[in-house]
Amino acid sequence: MPKRLILLFLFVLGIGPAVAEAQPAVPGAFDTKAAQAFMIEGSTGTILLAKNEDQPISPASLAKLMTLDVIYDAVGRGEISLDTEYPVSENAWRTGGAPSRASTMFAALKSRIRVGDLIQGVAVQQANDACIVLAEGISVSEREFARRMTARAREIGMSRATFTNSTGLPDANDPNSGGKVSMRELVTLAQDLQQNHADLYKYFGQADFTWNKIYQRNKNPLLLLNIGVDGLGLGFADGEGFSIVASVERDGRRLFLALGGLKSDKERTDETRRVLEWGLSNFKSQRIFAQGEAIGDASVYGGAQSTVSLEAKVPVDVYVPVDTPDRLSARIVYRWPLSAPIATGYEAGTLRVFLGARLVRELPLYTKESVAQGTLSRRAFDAFMELAESLLFSWLWDKPLPS
Repeated sequence: MPKRLILLFLFVLGIGPAVAEAQPAVPGAFDTKAAQAFMIEGSTGTILLAKNEDQPISPASLAKLMTLDVIYDAVGRGEISLDTEYPVSENAWRTGGAPSRASTMFAALKSRIRVGDLIQGVAVQQANDACIVLAEGISVSEREFARRMTARAREIGMSRATFTNSTGLPDANDPNSGGKVSMRELVTLAQDLQQNHADLYKYFGQADFTWNKIYQRNKNPLLLLNIGVDGLGLGFADGEGFSIVASVERDGRRLFLALGGLKSDKERTDETRRVLEWGLSNFKSQRIFAQGEAIGDASVYGGAQSTVSLEAKVPVDVYVPVDTPDRLSARIVYRWPLSAPIATGYEAGTLRVFLGARLVRELPLYTKESVAQGTLSRRAFDAFMELAESLLFSWLWDKPLPS
């Protein structure tokens, strides 16, 4: 059988189209002024809004979120602590400090600053000097730290993002400086910061910070709107406009949002508020499978039985629009056929849930039971059937089961 993904199990609450293209979760019902957008509900990962979500853009100051993720990870693993001190180099002072006339915590040249204070400088003030001090302190140079940023991005599921410095500041001699990242990847980053580093995530919502006797308010204007936003950061790049990554928590529901390509600071604030309010007000939770419920069967080659049941290890909940004509559908995706012996709990495939034509949730599926290797005659019969079906279905990409 050619090593293609066979799409199975086309029925949940209706039958949906095979291809999910970038469009709002409810086609025609909502759009955003942003050129790029991606928003999910945090507990389920349900995609609520997607628009050019995989288009790479310059991260600009949003690169600082990746800087903090690297530092948070280092603190969590015990590589450094909040009391570790790093020196302020001339490069950090001149490039990101007071002489730069950009976002800064006014770190004094040749002073030493605690990691805990540097983190606050980045999270609250988006301070360039704090980013550079952290980068040079933990990796000797920004270039080495940027490699670590990109490597960390891969670890948390940002498959294509690249970073070239800790601040996102552009280099006039290098149009690709600062790196590239997509809205989907920025949401993945925000999730990691909030879900896996909760003790340090709180700094994003800190109202103000005083360093070197200079008082500064948090640069995120959404914190003042009292709508539940508690982070994360802002960005701007010439030719690409204003961007933002935000997270909001209200009534036990958390949303993660990334927007790019907005025309002004005001439009960024207004549009972010509008999108978040829409996400919080127009969706409800719906359970489609209980934890441990058999979701479907996968074919088994050479086993004592011909199929094995698949289950999710968590309840399968999705957030769906309160008022929508679209129907939910789902598919199991796995490499056909699975080969015996198979252990219980083996990750055998993926469940993809669609609302209309939009993919809204994706999660792994596991075998509910073990399957022992079959008899010699059984294996021979399965080998024959595999060859026959390979010839019959080699032209197919989707193989739907009867509902």
